[in-house]
Amino acid sequence: MSFPLALPCHDFLTQDADAVIVIAANTQSLGHTQLDVALAPYLAVDQRINSKATLVLANELPGKRLIVSPTGPLHRDYDDVRRIFDAAKSAIVEAKAAGVTKPALIVTGLPADERYKNALEVAFLGACQALWQPLEAREYRGESIEPVTEIHLVGATDAQAKQLNAIAAGQYAARDLCGTEPERMAPPRFADYCVELFANTSVSVEVIADIDKIESDYPMLGMVARASYAVERHHPRVVKLEYTPTGDVTRTLMFVGKGLVYDTGGADLKVGGFMAGMSRDKGGAASVAGFMKAVADFQPKGVKVIAYLAVVRNSIGSDCFVPDEIVTCREGLKVRIGNTDAEGRLAMGDLLSEMKDLAQSQVNPELFTVATLTGHAARAVGPYSAYVENGPARAAKVSRQLADIGDLWADGAELSRSRREDYDFIKPRTLADDVISSNNAPSAITARGHQFPMAFLALVGGLDKHGSDAEQPIPYVHMDIAGSGVEGGDWQHGKPTAATVASLFARYCL
Repeated sequence: MSFPLALPCHDFLTQDADAVIVIAANTQSLGHTQLDVALAPYLAVDQRINSKATLVLANELPGKRLIVSPTGPLHRDYDDVRRIFDAAKSAIVEAKAAGVTKPALIVTGLPADERYKNALEVAFLGACQALWQPLEAREYRGESIEPVTEIHLVGATDAQAKQLNAIAAGQYAARDLCGTEPERMAPPRFADYCVELFANTSVSVEVIADIDKIESDYPMLGMVARASYAVERHHPRVVKLEYTPTGDVTRTLMFVGKGLVYDTGGADLKVGGFMAGMSRDKGGAASVAGFMKAVADFQPKGVKVIAYLAVVRNSIGSDCFVPDEIVTCREGLKVRIGNTDAEGRLAMGDLLSEMKDLAQSQVNPELFTVATLTGHAARAVGPYSAYVENGPARAAKVSRQLADIGDLWADGAELSRSRREDYDFIKPRTLADDVISSNNAPSAITARGHQFPMAFLALVGGLDKHGSDAEQPIPYVHMDIAGSGVEGGDWQHGKPTAATVASLFARYCL
């Protein structure tokens, strides 16, 4: 795995760089006389510099290249640090096309506003987002398709560079796991990637491959996987990751990630072209693994992190599960299937139940499910993650703090409430079952389509017994990244964004 290394730099004239990139709020004043002098002749004849990333000849600068990328307005109520993120993406694309491999990066002219306190860091992460190329492309064409090897961050400290390199490594891994085609990243190979990713690190890895054990311990996941059993290379995996810091543990973060390496929809087959892009339905597990990679590299004090990844293929075939089927989940509830395309909550539910049991012996536990779960989330909140939390999490402001920090790291989220209607929606309709998994309509046209799945997960995970009124309340947040997981909402071709990695790291590791 190779990504541009963030290096602290005090002077943009460093001889280690081969270009200077300036992310500028005002192209008329770049904050350095030498930069303004270099750009002035071009500004005089080309107004496009004020609106798009542009490369100009600058004989006195490293590599004789200056790339200026304007941010656009930053002062309005609705502007945020993503303008810096986007400007950096545009700039690094120009730099790469020009043959630049180790630019110096400056962010200048920003308003004195809390929103932009991490502007330099966000610019670096934006550049990394633009530079990433799919794993199978690197394997086919070679690592040379990602030529930028280092980015010198003007004004950054050693500590900032260390933090950024950890985040970038995590995001890179998350993009690899999410963005790779379904055979190259079938469940066994997804697990192999994780084993290799965490080799010789502070994160331990356990892979459960035995189908009988999966069927016994995680019956809902086994149900989803059933049609894949006919093809050995598609057999499911449960990947368990754990990081324990040196010294005392003050907080325990516990994650369950949805790793649907391909979602055909099962018996409720995705038709009309909606199956395309469903190799990215593993984005939740990918982001969790990416966060764990960032943790492994940074090794934060006081924070223990445990993650379970449900890695499975929802195939179609003679042995696929069907609507109306009833399965007994790990918590002992009879679950009636409403729609086989609502498989992610089934794959995660029994793992969440196991995690809930483990949480009761941990220090200050907080539980999360992370998933590309519903089209409704994308429809309701657009390119943001949707966080739905239980009572203890809401009381502790878990989602609010994550979302506020995410706004400072170009990793935005919207908060949703869990309501009584969500629990009413999944209540049993007969005495033969205790809960239904979903209705049989697309979530995008279902009222509260991204909120009620959290109620289902809370019930089958046993977290309904650990609400605000319980003897042992456990904060739990369901993070639906269906809208934020890929660029532009293009699930077939958009680059994965590694949603939640930066905000989780900034909230709990810094």
